[in-house]
Amino acid sequence: QVQLVESGGGLVQPGGSLRLSCAASGSIFSINRMGWYRQAPGKERELVAAITSGGTTTYAEAVKGRFTISRDNAENTVYLEMNSLIPEATAVYYCNAGLVITNPYEYIEVWGPGTLVAVSS
Repeated sequence: QVQLVESGGGLVQPGGSLRLSCAASGSIFSINRMGWYRQAPGKERELVAAITSGGTTTYAEAVKGRFTISRDNAENTVYLEMNSLIPEATAVYYCNAGLVITNPYEYIEVWGPGTLVAVSS
């Protein structure tokens, strides 16, 4: 059993910053790709940022230059630093991981339950 637990969401004013964290736990052999997705009301879930085990990053055009994704491989944790937040960033943010579990060794994708980020004055 593998779980992803997000934290760090909340209400922030436009122009403010938030830092999201996501920790993976369970019978994990290795974690390949970790990422953050978001889903705004009435919209489809979309990729925000992703990072490989080697540190290669991918960002959505809408967040480039304002959001930074990073990870701590030793702690199986991924972070999303969000700066200069705008109201359009309001959404539920989901952590995602592609990883290999043990017993049996198998590649799976796991999602966290989501954390709400609300940008409003």
